[in-house]
Amino acid sequence: MRFIWLFAGLLLLAPAAIAAEDALSITRSLYIARAHPDGIALEPAETLRPGDKVVLVMAWQESPGEPFTLVSEIPRTLAYQRSGDGAVEVSVDGGRRWGRIGSLRRGNRLAAPEEVTNLRWRIAAAESATMRSYSAIVR
Repeated sequence: MRFIWLFAGLLLLAPAAIAAEDALSITRSLYIARAHPDGIALEPAETLRPGDKVVLVMAWQESPGEPFTLVSEIPRTLAYQRSGDGAVEVSVDGGRRWGRIGSLRRGNRLAAPEEVTNLRWRIAAAESATMRSYSAIVR
């Protein structure tokens, strides 16, 4: 299994033994959720202000033919809210421990969504979906 790390918009592959021709190209997009009379619309983000609700989308063209793990660090300027995929694993300590919201602890209390620092998705070899997303609020 290979790991694909998204860190501050840069794609890093681990382990280092993966050849460049095996690299999976992932596009990362940021949208602002805006209320409209018909509902919520996602618009490409041009400027962000504290309190803006945003959606980050990571997309790839096709399955690489083998399982991989997609890991994304939450930028410090964002407070995580939820993922578009219930199978997401989260970390509240920079990726040292992983679990689900509602199961991870910070001291004697359950960790809150806005304390999430990293997200991880395990993508199956035959996965037909080619994107993952999460929502956050600009701090």
